[in-house]
Amino acid sequence: MKIFAILLLLAILYSLGSALYYMLKDNGEGTRMVKSLTIRIALSLVLFIVMMIATYINYIHPS
Repeated sequence: MKIFAILLLLAILYSLGSALYYMLKDNGEGTRMVKSLTIRIALSLVLFIVMMIATYINYIHPS
């Protein structure tokens, strides 16, 4: 579970970095930055939902 969370965090950071790159390269023209930020938001939501489900089923800290 920890590896999955770390991989998702790395993917989120990569998407954020690519959005910054596209913002600087495209000079405000084009939609690649918006697509990268949309992917980042989707990955963040997936990570949040997976962590909530894991906490709900007591997977992260078993008793």
